[in-house]
Amino acid sequence: MPWKTRFLPVAAVLAAFAFAVPFLMAGIGDGGWISRVPEKDRLRPNPFAGDTHAVAAGAKLFRQNCSKCHGAEGVGQEKKPALRSDRIRQATPGELEWLLTNGSMKNGMPSWSRLPQPQRWQIVTYIKELVRGRP
Repeated sequence: MPWKTRFLPVAAVLAAFAFAVPFLMAGIGDGGWISRVPEKDRLRPNPFAGDTHAVAAGAKLFRQNCSKCHGAEGVGQEKKPALRSDRIRQATPGELEWLLTNGSMKNGMPSWSRLPQPQRWQIVTYIKELVRGRP
């Protein structure tokens, strides 16, 4: 069998794999962090829930720290995830605060632990309003 005939099936499989990997990785990386959130953090209530001042403060912090990757309206950009998704909508405030605190470097999400905890909760408050389509 000529080498070209043997090589074509292998090349086709490699090309298909190369095309599929980004989609498979997006599925693995999209939300895998949620499974690492300890139960005690998952159940933490947002101390600023329903506070309109916290939403405004969170919006300002979001613009300063988060919009560069997630877009001004949270729709994502350049391979960075949108926050207006069912996964974020369904995430508990405690899960979101845990993610802000710990990050997910595997997915390119830095830790924002340098921000004081009240500011992280204000960002969570804003994100929860954002995914509801309110701000």
